[in-house]
Amino acid sequence: MSMNLTKKILKVHLAKPSEMIPGEEIFLKVDQTLTHDINAVMTYLAFEAVGLDRTQVETSVSYLDHNLLYLDNKTPDDHIYLQSVARRYGVYVSRPGNGICHAVHVARFGAPGKLSMGGDSHTPHGGAIGMLCIGVGGMDVATAMTGVPMRLKMPKVVKVTLTGRLQPGCNAKEVILEMLRRVGIKGGLGKVFEYTGPGAAALSVGERVTIANMGAEMGATTSIFPADEQVRRFMKAQHREEDYKELLPDEGCEYDEEMEIDLSRLEPLCACPHQPDNVIPLKDVEKKKVQQVFIGSCTNASYSDIAKAALVFRGRHVNENVSCTCGISSKQIYIQLMRDGYLEMLLNAGVRLLELACGPCCAIGQSPATDGIAVRTSNRNFKGRAGNPTAQIYLVNPESAAATAIMGTFASARDVMGDEVEKLASVHEPEEYPIDDSMIMEPLPEEEAKQVEIVRGPNIQPLPVPEAPSDYLKAQVSLKAGDNVSTDDITPASAEFSSMRSNIPLMSQYCYHRYDPEFAARARSMGKSFIIGGENYGQGSSREHAAINPMYLGVKAVIAKSIARIHKGNLINHGIIPMVFENPADYDRMNMGDELDIRDLLEQMKTRELEVTDLTGGFSFRVRLELSDSELEVVSSGGQLRYLKKQLEEQKKNS
Repeated sequence: MSMNLTKKILKVHLAKPSEMIPGEEIFLKVDQTLTHDINAVMTYLAFEAVGLDRTQVETSVSYLDHNLLYLDNKTPDDHIYLQSVARRYGVYVSRPGNGICHAVHVARFGAPGKLSMGGDSHTPHGGAIGMLCIGVGGMDVATAMTGVPMRLKMPKVVKVTLTGRLQPGCNAKEVILEMLRRVGIKGGLGKVFEYTGPGAAALSVGERVTIANMGAEMGATTSIFPADEQVRRFMKAQHREEDYKELLPDEGCEYDEEMEIDLSRLEPLCACPHQPDNVIPLKDVEKKKVQQVFIGSCTNASYSDIAKAALVFRGRHVNENVSCTCGISSKQIYIQLMRDGYLEMLLNAGVRLLELACGPCCAIGQSPATDGIAVRTSNRNFKGRAGNPTAQIYLVNPESAAATAIMGTFASARDVMGDEVEKLASVHEPEEYPIDDSMIMEPLPEEEAKQVEIVRGPNIQPLPVPEAPSDYLKAQVSLKAGDNVSTDDITPASAEFSSMRSNIPLMSQYCYHRYDPEFAARARSMGKSFIIGGENYGQGSSREHAAINPMYLGVKAVIAKSIARIHKGNLINHGIIPMVFENPADYDRMNMGDELDIRDLLEQMKTRELEVTDLTGGFSFRVRLELSDSELEVVSSGGQLRYLKKQLEEQKKNS
């Protein structure tokens, strides 16, 4: 039977036989795990609590790459803990300065056909080389590291046929922005986007990563490209050709849905505030004055991305009213750009080079000015995402970002270069990258690792573990939130807030800090409470703190019109019951402060349909639990850690 690429990889990794029917739960053996510093402490605290001596997957990597601004003791304390706990449990460490996790992982660890789970929503970046890479919460990463098969609802597989070739001044960014324009920020829920066709075959790995990475903004489970000649060339350039194997969809295989994009018809696009699917042609954006331009991030900081931006800048200068910075994705790419003269072009143009880190994308440095207009090549433009809720963030490709920095207002590369824009087509990824893995610490032998002392600074606080739900739940509504609430709204980004994430008692004080500054105190005073949400509640980053902090403040359930995939998993993992309105109109009848009552909770949960009484409003309504059997067991147990411990104990008894 012919199979598409996604099903081929899933079939090889099934822990038990399955027909792989969309919407049904499957269980998968994981090859690789990935964490980064601002989310990882909770992951390794959970893994410590399990009691195993070593990670049980082929490759686990801890990246110290997001928050490298040491504002005080907290982040260095976290990094020392993460390095020591990795040494203890057989995990690779990519040290600060080596580069952004996704770029380094694809270059130095990724391989076609592997299944990876990472504690970051942009883990699908690795789909560029024919891997199946899924973003999950930190507790899921800890679970994967135990070797326990991971649950996943079988996604639909969408074939995206790319034809034609990108025009000079257009970039792979246009492909994913066009996808977002068509599909929207919820259109990828429960789906994998599998790219194919002659247009896909012409895209380098450096271009493919942008598309795979930003598939997360559609809510997709992941995105993937074939492991073809482009991937072989990339692996050879990384001195890792032995890890390459061709991996293509079978001729005539079936897909659940299909769509097509002619790359030659794309023009420079722009995602306008405050959602990445608010996409229009760049030429139609109002010519406002721009104060800030940021080129880079994991999404658009490949060698060719930065080289093309540098060529736009060559012989020109950043506008005197614009602050322009560039964040390159890895040390490897930085060195090659330096050797080829592109960094000199940037510096001569007045561009400031940043540390090799995630940084500005998640508000760690380079916050925009009050009411500022910021143009970025990163992946998200949620309100407040860049650290200033008054700012307006626009997303464009690197060539357009460079042109905008020069002009001081929105512009494309062609606007600046004229016919010389054709020269951008001559830029290609290197045939050989500089290889230096001295910034990657390899795991110690197991017996030596057992002697490692784990170092815990005062900022490393214990992981809170919820109690199992009781049969009767009566509590007030501590928050009524609108549509598209993001995890940035729930747990704010920035260097300051990110440094608190290993300290839940401290971090929880800032839960919903920008969305509703009174929430934390109100929820704490209520003791236990409900949150009411609109559509797409919990979109965006995978940060599980957006579930842990409300749990710590006493939130027992979230009732929403719909809940984003990763956040829903995090709620389950941390003992908050995710509920969905059976009739979305009931959302409008409810108010913050209403007292809700659920009788026979545990019995009702088994039916997946519950009756909730609004004692304040004097009416009842119904909610659904869109949970599998295993998810129901997890939330009924009081979260994934308690459930996982039971699983491992049973395995031990039966072995």
